[in-house]
Amino acid sequence: MMYRKGIYMNLPLSVTQEELSEVLLNVAPIRPVYIWGAPGIGKSALVEQFAENVGLPCVSLLGSQLAPEDIIGIPQVKGETSEFLPPKMIARKEPYVLFLDELNACSQEVQKAFYSLIYEKRVGEYHLPEGSIIIGAGNRMQDGAIVKTMSSALLNRMFHVQMKVDATQWLTWAYQNDIHSWVTDYITQRPDHLFSEPPKTEEPYSTPRSWHMLSDILKEYGVGKKKVEETVVRMLAYGCVSASHAGVFVAYTKQLGNKHLLNDIIKGIEKFPSKPQERDVLYFLAQSFRAKLIHELPVNKQKMNQEAQYLAHRAKALLKELSAINYEIAQMVVSSEDGETLPDWFMVEIVRDLPRLAKLAG
Repeated sequence: MMYRKGIYMNLPLSVTQEELSEVLLNVAPIRPVYIWGAPGIGKSALVEQFAENVGLPCVSLLGSQLAPEDIIGIPQVKGETSEFLPPKMIARKEPYVLFLDELNACSQEVQKAFYSLIYEKRVGEYHLPEGSIIIGAGNRMQDGAIVKTMSSALLNRMFHVQMKVDATQWLTWAYQNDIHSWVTDYITQRPDHLFSEPPKTEEPYSTPRSWHMLSDILKEYGVGKKKVEETVVRMLAYGCVSASHAGVFVAYTKQLGNKHLLNDIIKGIEKFPSKPQERDVLYFLAQSFRAKLIHELPVNKQKMNQEAQYLAHRAKALLKELSAINYEIAQMVVSSEDGETLPDWFMVEIVRDLPRLAKLAG
């Protein structure tokens, strides 16, 4: 759905990184593609990877930093007439991928300069080499980024697709690109923390890009290879990702040296930590436990496989154990305050087997 007052572009469907790669391979060679999505989710990197995959160089132009002459070039007198000489960056002899990043951040004058380039692959008398591909990308108004209304004429010249974050696909990329093990292990346990919507206030927030940044900084500090004070790790995390995620990440790093791992707790090998000084670790494990239940228990009880049946069975026993340690944290596991809920059939069983907990959590 698109509203002309501003740029609230919300297409009915969003695609993952892999799905978008397929879109680019099949659509971009025949029609210009425009990628919508929040900042930091990997739009630019994906376009660069696409160019590499099809064996073409990628030329990037940043819409927010362009003037009309950067597109149409400057006039030069030739005899009794003049012609526009396109910029060297655009006027190439071999086919290439032209990536127009932050296209909806440029002025109306610059947008007009793009009309013939996007629709006809032409700048004045210069035509892009046969086989060249044009891809645009930009943020949405709701992302709090610098965006301007895109003209209907420009919108109508492109195929539009909205990109979303997929934690499983990002983790595959992360392992291939040597992302810090603390980050990959954490996102494996908390895939819901990979991305958060941009906040209304000026503060760090979680995106694949910000987790990548945290990984780079952790490596530079030597975190994981030498002892680094908790206060330093806390400072680094809070400087990169959402405050709520940073706090849980720090709690996660504190439990790396002990055996309070969620999978071991579910298997009955270990117990939830119960010491007062381990309260933040307990909170992290409880949040991870809740996320696991939400993501692995099916909405329809009849569709449970053997692993889900075991998880559901153990979950009730673990909630009872957790209640004995800290009732408020146990309530948080079954609460629906954050908008995400456990399956109805599971909550019915909680009401039956742990009525006091269910009542307080509701």
